[in-house]
Amino acid sequence: MQYDIIGDIHGDARKLVALLAKMGYRDTSGAWRHPERQAIFVGDFIDRGPDNVAACQIVRRMTDAGTALAVMGNHEFNAIAWFTEDVSAAGQHLRRHTDQNRAQHKDFLAEVEHTPLHRELIDWFLTLPLWLDLAQIRIIHACWHPGYIDEIRSHLQPDCRLDLNLMAAASDPDAMAFRTVEGLLKGLETPLPNGATFHDKSGHARNKVRLRWWDQNADTFPTAALLDAPTCATLPALDIPAKFRIGYTDDKPVFFGHYSMSGSPRVLAPHVACVDYFDKLDNPLVAYQWDGEPELDDGKFVLV
Repeated sequence: MQYDIIGDIHGDARKLVALLAKMGYRDTSGAWRHPERQAIFVGDFIDRGPDNVAACQIVRRMTDAGTALAVMGNHEFNAIAWFTEDVSAAGQHLRRHTDQNRAQHKDFLAEVEHTPLHRELIDWFLTLPLWLDLAQIRIIHACWHPGYIDEIRSHLQPDCRLDLNLMAAASDPDAMAFRTVEGLLKGLETPLPNGATFHDKSGHARNKVRLRWWDQNADTFPTAALLDAPTCATLPALDIPAKFRIGYTDDKPVFFGHYSMSGSPRVLAPHVACVDYFDKLDNPLVAYQWDGEPELDDGKFVLV
């Protein structure tokens, strides 16, 4: 099977349509189809963009028609938690309705809040698996962590799906499911040592860093942090905690999104690729066209 692995859409249906058309898909009988290929979406269909519902409907019709597969992103997880009441706290939801959380979710809510479509899409999000381990490739939203996958697998519904009970556990910082699901959907993050901080793109001081979990050689804060080179150079030259040094050594390629990588799309390791990229002028929508190659190739990325 030949696959087109498509990055985080974030409510931009216009770019999704343009990318599908560029890769040879056509809207036929209610779904975008390719005569020889199958699309795979890495999650984060909603928030930030102008056409959240349209983006969801394109993905949903393709998965229903069998012309695509999809996994859950952290934005779909957050949307379910925002919508779902917390039975352990009267009047609350699994994701608290704070001003900050609403601001992160406002574009999706502007289209669906207080409509029947809201519940319909939440129910669909719950059908999305946390990962896909196919015969030839692997797909996850943020981090392929074998330990976390083994830990959570027996608690999931068939096809690696969450249910509402596990959603509640995964929203509780004191539960095992919180650590594992957060790691799989948001990546690995660790506090900086000795009270160190850095400033993010918005100028906010941060005392935690996301890590290059796939990199076997990333064992210190400057080499492991997912930050630009000048900022990494300011971090303490100390080892990251051993529990975060997972690397990725398998020959089966793994694809993910989530990280808003900068620069031109490129392979991160021979069997590792991210399909989520950020540009200061206009964020591209990125895909990797996989044709069975044993090692990934920078020339297989396509974007609009």
